[in-house]
Amino acid sequence: MTEKLSFREKFGYSLGDMAANFIFQFMIALQLDFYTHTFGLTPAQTGTLFGAVGLGVAFLNPVMGIIADRTTSRWGKFRPWLLWSAVPFGIIGVLTFTTPDLSPAGKLIYAWITYTLLRIIYIVNNVPYASLTAVMTEDPDERTSISSYRQIAANSAGFIIASLAIPMVSFFGRGNDARGYQLTMGLLCLVGVVFFIVTFLTTKERIQPDPQQKTSLGQNLSDLFENRPWVVLFLVTLFYFTAILVRGNVMPPYFRFVVGNVKLYSWFNGFGLGALLLGVGFSTAVSVRLGKRALFIASMILTGIFSTVLLVLPPTATSLIIGTEVLRQFSFGLSGPILWAMMGDVADYGEWTTGRRASGTVTAAVVFALWAGLALGGFLAGWLLSSYGVVSEAVVQTAHAQLGIRLTASVYAGFCFLAAAACLFFYPLSRELTKSIANDLAERRKKFAPAAS
Repeated sequence: MTEKLSFREKFGYSLGDMAANFIFQFMIALQLDFYTHTFGLTPAQTGTLFGAVGLGVAFLNPVMGIIADRTTSRWGKFRPWLLWSAVPFGIIGVLTFTTPDLSPAGKLIYAWITYTLLRIIYIVNNVPYASLTAVMTEDPDERTSISSYRQIAANSAGFIIASLAIPMVSFFGRGNDARGYQLTMGLLCLVGVVFFIVTFLTTKERIQPDPQQKTSLGQNLSDLFENRPWVVLFLVTLFYFTAILVRGNVMPPYFRFVVGNVKLYSWFNGFGLGALLLGVGFSTAVSVRLGKRALFIASMILTGIFSTVLLVLPPTATSLIIGTEVLRQFSFGLSGPILWAMMGDVADYGEWTTGRRASGTVTAAVVFALWAGLALGGFLAGWLLSSYGVVSEAVVQTAHAQLGIRLTASVYAGFCFLAAAACLFFYPLSRELTKSIANDLAERRKKFAPAAS
């Protein structure tokens, strides 16, 4: 096994996920509300935008993985993409959350263009970033530790967005939410660009494929579909992120129209994300004892149950609503690092069974499921609200519309979390097998020439 990674490297790596999550968490928590309440789109237009663009660009994930696997530079295969994409990521992020002075048709076209560009640059940046976990170390437990660092950073970004984004929009906008969103995203993107560069400077790629390895695109794709752990992880990721976006996008309308106080949304998210960070902090220690698979299953079952409970809680019982969210987010946080650590384990399994390693392709194919899940979740959230008759411009919603908001936030999201748990029962990599594979691969790699720094 490789030596333990330093705190400096783990922390530096984690800042890349914090940078990306300034935008990602905005997309989950506020983009539907931004487009419908500030920008001027309808829920149906927004749902169509999320679904069509999300599913369309999701197919670029495997392409980016293949490109990254075939990248050759003095910095490695994956690290240079963080440097190359940092500034474009920041610029496009600001443009996406800018409201232009255009006609309704012009705004719709602008939203399609900027949202599409945002999703593309996110893929160009995030697929190589996620692939780094698999090549920074051979040790499965160190991968979980790395993933815990990045999840703490990512969810810290989520905490900032959930707790401060709406107040920041109000502060910078001074009554003009469109201006507030633009300036808030401008500040976050500036910090994000700096963090991406720090990640590039502080990380190192240690694992390289056999220099004699020769593979084709067809071979890489064939290897994927014959890799059972990858197939299971793909389905888990699809349900996992569908649930996140269905739940996340409907919570601002839930507090605005059901609870009747949108300001409580920041408190709800603040307490919930604090609990999530605590869950992430416990994840590595628990997974070392139980194994990644068992912990992930328990996490998804509990998250699904606590999500569904929201349906029976009276909207006036804000303490119970926030308390249940604390339990839900703690349970969810336990799974946070596991998904990303599993991607490295799946890449190891593919190399172990075929003799061919394609870390970027494996990771990108799972990230494809992530974005497909986000697209599906955004589509479902927008169209479910529309089907129940939710009118974003209304001050008060009908009883039927309020029921739709509550069902979407509870039962529909909870079902997706439970579906992810069901898929995990078919995941074949136990803790013991993962360790054995890692040891075997370490012995094989001793025959390779040492990887360049």
